[in-house]
Amino acid sequence: MVFSLFGFRAWAGGEETFWKWFTANESRLFSFEKNQDAIFDELGAQMNRVNDDLTFEFGPVKNGKREFVISAGGVKKAFPSVEALYSKAPSLPRWIWVKYRPRRLPINDLTYGGKSVKADDVRYVLTKDGDKVGIVMFFDGYNEGEKGAFGQIGFLFLDEALGEYSIETQVGFIEFQGHDSKYFAQSHPLRELPAHFDEQVGRRMH
Repeated sequence: MVFSLFGFRAWAGGEETFWKWFTANESRLFSFEKNQDAIFDELGAQMNRVNDDLTFEFGPVKNGKREFVISAGGVKKAFPSVEALYSKAPSLPRWIWVKYRPRRLPINDLTYGGKSVKADDVRYVLTKDGDKVGIVMFFDGYNEGEKGAFGQIGFLFLDEALGEYSIETQVGFIEFQGHDSKYFAQSHPLRELPAHFDEQVGRRMH
């Protein structure tokens, strides 16, 4: 489970200021659940000083440590800001810094817009899209009337399976279809996507 905040208005710069503030408030941030709304508001305001597209996620506490994810919010033009902020991160014993939303495996079942989809019911096909990899995802019960909800669920599944960096830099077109698609017979279970995708990307790099 991760905790995130999205959609900041911002101005550029301020990496050093951000990390000074983070270090000074390290204890409060590590235990942010005690006052989540206030902490997230303060953290958002500080991140505003770096870039308005940046977002963050907290991971759960594991073995006395907690991940802090610096994300571009799926906005490729914000990638340089992610890199800049990550490069200036201090060494703090209880924190693990992560740039870009990572893969979250195993892939979780998802609910969005009142619609629940099990990861095991989702399948996919990979295809060439120039120097990138195109993805077609198949949902049981997919229909055009609920295209928006299925699309959001599809992107959330891809985010978990492949991570933010791969989605923005290595994935080409993304389409969503039903099990009645003529391409469904060629499909694979969603759980195979991460390894299959890495294999396809590797082939295109050689």
